[in-house]
Amino acid sequence: MTNSLKTPLSALAAGITAVLLVTGCSSLKTPATADVAVSRAAVDNAASAGAADLAPDEMRSAREKMRMANQALKERDYKTARDLADQAQADAKLAQSKANSAKATSAADEINENIRVMREELDRANQQAPKQ
Repeated sequence: MTNSLKTPLSALAAGITAVLLVTGCSSLKTPATADVAVSRAAVDNAASAGAADLAPDEMRSAREKMRMANQALKERDYKTARDLADQAQADAKLAQSKANSAKATSAADEINENIRVMREELDRANQQAPKQ
């Protein structure tokens, strides 16, 4: 009875191992078009957020890596395409974050300037008011 349990269990284990190996290897061979598409969207989002002007180095890097990822995809080098797409996505997210930060800083500076002007006007109004 022990031998009959060993054979099906070892066959099952061997089958599972084979499936995992085939799945793992095939994922490196499948087109990385989804990864490239997600990264392209990240680059487009960063560009829409003004990153080309506010974080030009990061945007340049993201676009160059996207160009190389697309080239690797055409050459069916799916692992390289996936890696470059991931790097492009990271660069694009950094560019977008820098752009958003620059916009927030600019908005805060504008608010502070408006507060300063309002204080000056209030001080001037208080000085001109008749004293009782």
